[in-house]
Amino acid sequence: MTALVFDCDGVLADTERYGHLPAFNATFEHFGLPVRWSEREYGEKLKIGGGKERMASLFADPAFAAAVGDADRTELLLTWHRAKTAAFKQLVADGRIPPRPGIARIIHAALDAGWTVAVASTSAEESVRAVLENAVGPNRIPVFAGDVVPAKKPDPAIYELTVERLGLDRADTLVVEDSRNGLLAATGAGLRCLVTVNDYTRAEDFTEAALVVSELGDPGRPPVEVLANRSAARPGDCLTLDDLRACLEEPR
Repeated sequence: MTALVFDCDGVLADTERYGHLPAFNATFEHFGLPVRWSEREYGEKLKIGGGKERMASLFADPAFAAAVGDADRTELLLTWHRAKTAAFKQLVADGRIPPRPGIARIIHAALDAGWTVAVASTSAEESVRAVLENAVGPNRIPVFAGDVVPAKKPDPAIYELTVERLGLDRADTLVVEDSRNGLLAATGAGLRCLVTVNDYTRAEDFTEAALVVSELGDPGRPPVEVLANRSAARPGDCLTLDDLRACLEEPR
């Protein structure tokens, strides 16, 4: 049985620019922290896997550390991150973070075809489930997320866990990612990977990807842009299940 495993942020929806960044900044403002991330600064923070880990990087600035004081950093980060997750979920509930093109179409088609579909992300599970439900409606799609593994992407742990828990055949499993960290996590677990880029990740190195496209696409939208293809897929205006299955094959 073919399996399709999605990352969440930047794949199911453009969550970084329209969700996580404003949620982080709202949290900083709420707690009176002396920091606001610009889009450019946040783009650099995306090289760090995990929201708590991005927040923890603030302590590398002596001025920030001094402003916060001697409170327990672990407790502070947990408190800040809980508030940030709540702010993010509210943005999803308010319809501020629509799904990326093709996500609902492909997921429903895969489920109807009897494929295994899952989501594997190192973001907070609450946030991932909110984005997934917003994209495809109520569902029973398994989600592996948050601190369920000790190491964040590019470590392959989240994908290794997904393969183990679902009993997947690596040769028949395709991962959909949007970043180099995610790509390395997938390939490090021995999985083929399709990349749908976004504005933050478009210039990254995706040499190991089977297929790199601008989006999955939907009928009536502009044609999908193919940025690199090292698979047997031959995409048309939008990707189909046949294209995704062909990503598991070597070029003919």
